[in-house]
Amino acid sequence: MLLYKISIMEKYRKIIFSATLALVLSAFIAPFSTFAQKAGITRTNHQRHDISVPGYETIQASIAFEPGVRFGMHAHPGEEVIYVLKGTFEYQIEGEKPVRLKAGDVLFIPAGKNHQAKNVGKNKAVELATYIVEKGKTLVVMKP
Repeated sequence: MLLYKISIMEKYRKIIFSATLALVLSAFIAPFSTFAQKAGITRTNHQRHDISVPGYETIQASIAFEPGVRFGMHAHPGEEVIYVLKGTFEYQIEGEKPVRLKAGDVLFIPAGKNHQAKNVGKNKAVELATYIVEKGKTLVVMKP
């Protein structure tokens, strides 16, 4: 009977350990996964660091869009600086005229400003996005 109780306790200990590990890992990974993967869009996170401004961090990622794919209106809790690495994008910042950018072009998107991007070329388009954002906030907030 004692051996049976130890066996059950060992199972519970493993379950509790696994659940705790999953919770800890999800807390670390969640901020990077807040940018939901959409069909035809691939995001590669490169770096994330605290900056000298308390409560802010920088996140850098490359985002690849298949031809014709759009990522809808959204905002960030800070600034976004875009450098187009490959292809042709059309960016629409809410309240402004659309702009078309090709490889080598740059774009600055102010904090909290809704915007969207679409690959308007015939080949894959890739941007390097650098975010200077409030730490701990959701990186991408979709416009309802």
